[in-house]
Amino acid sequence: MSYVYASQRQTGRTPQAPKRQAGAWKLAYADFLTALCAFFLIMWIVHGISADKRSELAQQFSSTPAQVSDHTAHPVRAAEALAWLTNSEFDFAQSANVILKIEDSSLRIELVDSSNRPLFEKGAASLNEYGLSVTARTAQAISALRKPISIEGHTDSDPITRPKYSNWDLSTDRGNAARRALIASGLAPNLITSVTGLADTRPLYPEAPYLPQNRRLSIVVHFE
Repeated sequence: MSYVYASQRQTGRTPQAPKRQAGAWKLAYADFLTALCAFFLIMWIVHGISADKRSELAQQFSSTPAQVSDHTAHPVRAAEALAWLTNSEFDFAQSANVILKIEDSSLRIELVDSSNRPLFEKGAASLNEYGLSVTARTAQAISALRKPISIEGHTDSDPITRPKYSNWDLSTDRGNAARRALIASGLAPNLITSVTGLADTRPLYPEAPYLPQNRRLSIVVHFE
């Protein structure tokens, strides 16, 4: 129990004697109860919202943007994911075979062929050694995002010379080759929602449909 002492002046030469008041402990106890109620209220609010919402609230009350240092935290929007992938250990900004684009509420990761660094051998459905390394790095990145993805296979406009096999077949087989490679590199299979072969119907460079860059894999990360 806490006490407050007040001076009580006496007449004559009698020294001042402390006068004890016993009511101050009530004020301290009231402050304690107020703080306790506030604590339980905050805990109730935090418990009742999702992890994504907690992340958004944390960013609103922070003066600096959230940093993603490991796979336990992840961006919650396509724009955040784009900034993270171009400035993180995955270093996609320095790769000539990777193009990142935001489309509505999704992030499109284009793994693009080139004449000097192809991901596939021409006309082949399986990824070559370099293609496997780029796909493995992509798998690590999108595993950290923990969002559903769809995979698209694309070809250039060169026709396939094999009988009963077209660019539609090749693009679909390449999409499935990418799916297997992503899973082998650690991506959870349940994050993959679809695999589509689009042949040469959506070239990256419509004015030059025979360019090798039109041969590509599109990995679309969906945030909504």
